[in-house]
Amino acid sequence: FFFGSILCSHAMSSEVILHSYWRSSSAWRVRVGLLWKGIPYTYRAVNLVHQQQADPTYRALNPAALVPTLHIDGLTLTQSVPILEYLDETRPEAPLLPHAPAARAKVRALTLAIAADIQPIQNLRVIQKVDDKQKWAHHWIKVGFDALEESLKDSAGLYSYGDAVSIADCVLVPQVYNAERWGVDMVSYPTISRVNAELMNLSAFQESHPSQQPDAPKEPS
Repeated sequence: FFFGSILCSHAMSSEVILHSYWRSSSAWRVRVGLLWKGIPYTYRAVNLVHQQQADPTYRALNPAALVPTLHIDGLTLTQSVPILEYLDETRPEAPLLPHAPAARAKVRALTLAIAADIQPIQNLRVIQKVDDKQKWAHHWIKVGFDALEESLKDSAGLYSYGDAVSIADCVLVPQVYNAERWGVDMVSYPTISRVNAELMNLSAFQESHPSQQPDAPKEPS
């Protein structure tokens, strides 16, 4: 079994390997983190639609059969938020968490409001079991964004928490992409939309975008 391996244009080292799927929100978060930290990595595509994640070769790396899986520092790491925290703890340059404990707690709360409360409910393996996928995804994203919008009114500066990029931003941008994909009216969420627009001006978010990934479907010429 073969997982396509493509060395990203910004990376010249194969020591760090990211198993990713172009449209995975969780994998996108880690792509942002790696780019933000300036960590070169090799991209290995795992096609979730074709069930490559269920192959024994991949399950040996990630028993949950999910993406992302990151090989770094001789470790095999899974789950996007712990991966981002590991990157921040081992590579403190361009930090993704503030120093003060209270501020870190707030950033983690914003992060989990998306990563634990919104995204899993409209994840691929869940939504495949739902008859009216559009209605399901739209409903649960709206429920989550109603709460998140209120939280960001208190915490946001230029970005989700003040004026520094954080882990909360790494999870926000992929979720906005999903919301737009499922037809959520973002006019109802001006703070979320403003922060997302600011983040999309940054190269780490631009280069990590699904459309820029080597396994993204090519547009017809």
